[in-house]
Amino acid sequence: MKKRNIYISQPSMGQEEWEALREPIFSGWVTQGPKVKEFEKLFAKRHQVKHAFAVTSCTTGLHLALAALDIQAGDEVIVPAFTWVSTANVVLYCGATPVFVDIDPKTFNIDPAKVKEKVNEKTKAIIPVHLFGLCADIDAIKEAAPGIAIVEDAACAAGASYKGKPAGSLGDMASFSFHPRKSITTGEGGMVTTNDDALAEKLNMLRNHGASISEEQRHHGPKPYILPAFEVMGYNYRMTDLQGALGVVQFGKLDQFIEERNKWATFYKKELADLEWLQVPEFSADYSHGWQSFACLIHEDKAPHSRNKIMELLQERGISTRPGTHAVHMLDYYANNFGFKPEDFPGAQLANNCSIAIPLHNKMTEEDYKYIVETLKDL
Repeated sequence: MKKRNIYISQPSMGQEEWEALREPIFSGWVTQGPKVKEFEKLFAKRHQVKHAFAVTSCTTGLHLALAALDIQAGDEVIVPAFTWVSTANVVLYCGATPVFVDIDPKTFNIDPAKVKEKVNEKTKAIIPVHLFGLCADIDAIKEAAPGIAIVEDAACAAGASYKGKPAGSLGDMASFSFHPRKSITTGEGGMVTTNDDALAEKLNMLRNHGASISEEQRHHGPKPYILPAFEVMGYNYRMTDLQGALGVVQFGKLDQFIEERNKWATFYKKELADLEWLQVPEFSADYSHGWQSFACLIHEDKAPHSRNKIMELLQERGISTRPGTHAVHMLDYYANNFGFKPEDFPGAQLANNCSIAIPLHNKMTEEDYKYIVETLKDL
């Protein structure tokens, strides 16, 4: 069979996105403006929330959410031990302490049964991650930690849902990513969502230096000499209108992209079911997966090779793979500064060492998927 070169991920963009950039470029309004507002309205409606605020990344969105909750030194925030490092970093940005909880290796998401053990009087928030596009079990988390604020790390979960409710509407706030490895992209970029009017007011000010009115309001208002009051210290986390224009076009393709990915995820699960050494994603009908990645777990005691060797062999055959993500407690900064050991969170340790994401994106062909399946079977 012909060798291919299949990327782990590739954004699906083209002429329509190129043309979308014309309006902000020729209007001269390239910073946060009308295109960002249009993108926010579309995103809020699709995810069934009252408010959506475009930001520079999911990371800055998570930071804004914690800042809006007034998280500070002395506070604790629960995060999963297996996630991208920024989920924990944003807690440190606020001077608070990230408290790790192990994951369920079957879902790669935080284990609600272990959350209750970590809740105490210092616990001010929980950041459950909807890893790879599968929502965390929010109802079980709420039961384990009643009354604790929930900030969804929905970086991978645009368009996903849990028990019929869209990601982004499940907690007090949520933050999404539009990085090129996500289902829709604006290059870098993110979106914070909430149904809470008071939190929305804080988010809107904090992302714009703490300003009480936006540049757009000043531009169109009758009193151009009025400056905002800056009653709080904020940040410059605004999305540009160039990104907003891309976001509007990409958002129009979101459900189509997810439907296509779901088709090929189903193909993978069916065709790879006989590989006893490969655990493919499984979940109940309560969940609608966003399919940012097709992340599996390799059972090395049954596999023909180690996880790393399998990744090398696939790379030689033109198939790019990646570990699912990393166990944050095993990263040098956290191990050295907090004294964590790999075995402290065995589920996260297993996922760190044995997870593998295989290509799943909207630039792939049927032949690509068949080639990947045949190659895995031939190992």
